[in-house]
Amino acid sequence: MRFLSLFTSSLWLTLATVCFTASLAVLIAIGLLGMGAFGAIAFYFVVWWIVLFVTLPIAMRTQHEEQLVVPGTDPGAPVSPRLRERAVLTTFLSDIVFLFAIVVLPLAGL
Repeated sequence: MRFLSLFTSSLWLTLATVCFTASLAVLIAIGLLGMGAFGAIAFYFVVWWIVLFVTLPIAMRTQHEEQLVVPGTDPGAPVSPRLRERAVLTTFLSDIVFLFAIVVLPLAGL
């Protein structure tokens, strides 16, 4: 996850990284693989959310595990969620899954 800190030093850099790489994957699907614009964006959106829920529990330490439970919060809440790093990781993995699915599955008619 240290590699991801290069892209998450600020909120604007994180947003730029996520938007640029997602747009690049969608443009590849539209231009090179012949998908429709709406279909490519919709399919990427679905893939991104599925991959987000896969990446959320990776290397997550809860307050209960760290013995740092803040009064009034759930013991299963993360100590440090690192959401910027997770957003960039999710986007990178989504690009790979999305392009793989577009090439393998016959979705060109979307």
